[in-house]
Amino acid sequence: MMDIGKKYIPSEIETKWYKFWIDKELFKAKGEGNGKFSMVIPPPNITGKIHMGHALNISLQDIITRFNRMLGKDTLWLPGEDHAGIATQHVVEKFLMKSEGKRKEDYGRKEFLNKVWEWANEYREHIKKQIMAIGASVDWSMERFTLDEGLNKAVKKVFVELYNEGLIYKGKYIVNWCPSCGTVLSDEEVEHKDEKGSLYHIKYPIKDEDDYIIIATTRPETMLGDTAIAVHPSDERYKDYVGKVAILPLIGREITIIADKYVDPSFGTGALKVTPAHDPNDYLLGQRHNLETVQIMDEFAKINENGRKYAGMDRKTARKAVVEDLEKEGYLVKIEDLEHSVGHCYRCNTVVEPFLLDQWFVKMKPLAEKAIEAVEKSDVTFYPNRWKKVYLNWMNEIRDWCISRQLWWGHRIPVWYCDDCGHVNVSEEDIHICQKCGSENIRQDEDVLDTWFSSALWPFSTLGWPNETDELKKYYPTNLLVTGFDIIFFWVARMIVMGEKFMGDKPFSDVYIHQLVRDKHGRKMSKSLGNGIDPLEIIEKFGADPMRFTLAILAAQGRDIKLDPKTLESYSKFANKIWNATRFVLLNMDNFEKIDLTPEMLELEDKWMFSRLNKTIKIVTESLNKYEFNIAARELYDFFWNEYCDWYIEAVKNRLKSDENKVVAQNVLVRVLDSSLRLLHPFMPFLTEELWQNLPKINDEKYLITAKWPVYDKNFVFDKEEAEFEKIKAFIRGIRNVKADINIPQITKVEIAYKALDNDSWIVNNESLIKELAFVTNIIIVDKKPEKAATSYVDDTIEAYVKLGELIDINAEKERLNKKKEKLEKEFTKYDKKLNNPNFISRAPEEVIEEVKENHTLIKSQIKKLEKLIEELN
Repeated sequence: MMDIGKKYIPSEIETKWYKFWIDKELFKAKGEGNGKFSMVIPPPNITGKIHMGHALNISLQDIITRFNRMLGKDTLWLPGEDHAGIATQHVVEKFLMKSEGKRKEDYGRKEFLNKVWEWANEYREHIKKQIMAIGASVDWSMERFTLDEGLNKAVKKVFVELYNEGLIYKGKYIVNWCPSCGTVLSDEEVEHKDEKGSLYHIKYPIKDEDDYIIIATTRPETMLGDTAIAVHPSDERYKDYVGKVAILPLIGREITIIADKYVDPSFGTGALKVTPAHDPNDYLLGQRHNLETVQIMDEFAKINENGRKYAGMDRKTARKAVVEDLEKEGYLVKIEDLEHSVGHCYRCNTVVEPFLLDQWFVKMKPLAEKAIEAVEKSDVTFYPNRWKKVYLNWMNEIRDWCISRQLWWGHRIPVWYCDDCGHVNVSEEDIHICQKCGSENIRQDEDVLDTWFSSALWPFSTLGWPNETDELKKYYPTNLLVTGFDIIFFWVARMIVMGEKFMGDKPFSDVYIHQLVRDKHGRKMSKSLGNGIDPLEIIEKFGADPMRFTLAILAAQGRDIKLDPKTLESYSKFANKIWNATRFVLLNMDNFEKIDLTPEMLELEDKWMFSRLNKTIKIVTESLNKYEFNIAARELYDFFWNEYCDWYIEAVKNRLKSDENKVVAQNVLVRVLDSSLRLLHPFMPFLTEELWQNLPKINDEKYLITAKWPVYDKNFVFDKEEAEFEKIKAFIRGIRNVKADINIPQITKVEIAYKALDNDSWIVNNESLIKELAFVTNIIIVDKKPEKAATSYVDDTIEAYVKLGELIDINAEKERLNKKKEKLEKEFTKYDKKLNNPNFISRAPEEVIEEVKENHTLIKSQIKKLEKLIEELN
């Protein structure tokens, strides 16, 4: 007999087992097995603590990794961290300004980068500890960093090869510029928000005529860079103006009136000011019409010398000054209120400025072809499938990728300019003399590459590419990527592009897009709302296993997770249930003797239990193979708690007291518990390893983490016996429900009568079991319902009656039930009024309406149940 202690204390087992697994190198890929499973972790940014989205992502990945390891596959889950260019530089700059009062320019590039490396090394360790706390079984010996030496080599090789093929080029283009971060942003890094603004109507005089044309703009300060006015060619209002010259107010520059189909005649006045240097659409329009490009802002969003008297003003001040001057000089017609979409930097929330700059680009159209084909042919499969359409829509409309960033932290662009002959030197190795003229007067490009450039190579660069390593041969392509929907374009698409280009194969077979974790009201977690939940605090309070199981059981494909702390409490109780059930089993293993079980040895409850176990094994295995985490977790929860604990353990308690009958019961208990812990291990690794190690050994396996996954055994599926035991359960449950409804304690012994409309042999054959589990003294068969009895409706073939006799005061019970019914009727009326109130339905949040509907339905059914009970007591 072994006692593991009364209480499950996560903190006492989690650190112990994680260290044990590491020390025994049980996370390491073995290089052999029944097939292979490989996966790369989406590398967390080194910018701070992990959040619930990370906890979900890591938990789901670990479930699949542990599942495949137990299937006997050669399993590699490769960890690492992302240098996260702009995000890390931004947070370090803020930190240094706050702690030392210095800007990066005060340090210089080299010293500043040393500061960032210190930050990176510190936070990589933080993140590593956080990932460990969740229980991630990653192979730490394979850990990588997107700025490590090997990845830097891969990045340079890719850049040079694409450049030599003409797929990387440098050119002027309108980019999204963040004046605060001081760098270009990709389209995906710009967050658009609806804001209240104004639409300014401005007169532009026609040269040598007493006439003018009115344009409408949301950004009057940019008029300083106007080089044309555009109207739609079919707009009758302006057909006589096309070809004329207008005078730019405040500046006096002559600008031509042109016709272009891009113009929307229904917006504003139908006449568009064209500012090629400060609007992406105007830039394209200017290219078509060979317009002059006048840049009027610098990189800090301040007006430059081209803005004349407004030079030195920031854009907000300039807008105010321009509008005042327009009004003073009679050019301002009117100002209208307007709500419009404004782009903001995803990192610092500054309004993004369209800016004309020399940047490095990748031509994406030719590279996208194979990446599109891979998904169309289902070489790469999305889960849920709806993300396939989103991916393909974006890829078919793909634009060139701006890969240069005006930062110091990141992969330096491998380009050197010769100041003597002007040659552009592109090389994988650092160079010190010009490849064309031999001059030493060369300088490297100041910019770094977009962080997603190195991340795009992650599935193969982490395995040693461009070297032909054993790891690359064994584990590429990987099997699965688990990530969020928000980086399908940033990362997933670019990995497929680069994998197809440089490896000639997809980087992964499956892409599982995980859920967004919201608060219990469905709101996005954020600092401003104060509704965030820290996974490390949850682990400290409940343990990693309850958190992991909660996230898994809520992870329905295609639906966001609404995380209520009460749900975490529920699955913390489940962990306690597993502990207590195991403790009970271990306390009843006196003189345990392992025997080979055959169907002939088994009692009805044993056969039911094995049948239910095998069907659970089948459902859980199939669900995990399809990444249906919630279905697998729900099946395990229901099986272990509602069937193994609530029914089987209760059913064999008497057998365990008898030396003659306990050996089979002990063996069934241990075998089912052993299989249950194996099935639960991917979800709750710490708890299950601890408990499994204490079980009587039924085979020679040493560790649960590497033990075999349970296999469905059709020889131990007993459909007939399972159906019979389910009838017994329903019979007993009906008796328990009656007791609960009329305030009779469950342990109170009662007499039962039943009316059989069909074969009742299952009652006769299992009378002792029913008596034991339902606390029944006697069971008799009757033709009609006895007096002073409450009906328990079992199924279409049986009606059972609980004889009340002297157990209760009938009148007092009727009075209690009537009072309860009246109270419920008042509540029902309250909810009914709300649901019939149009104002409530139109104004209340969806989740509140749903809650009211649920309560309305529940109370209605409770009232009907009470009415039946009261009727029976009459």
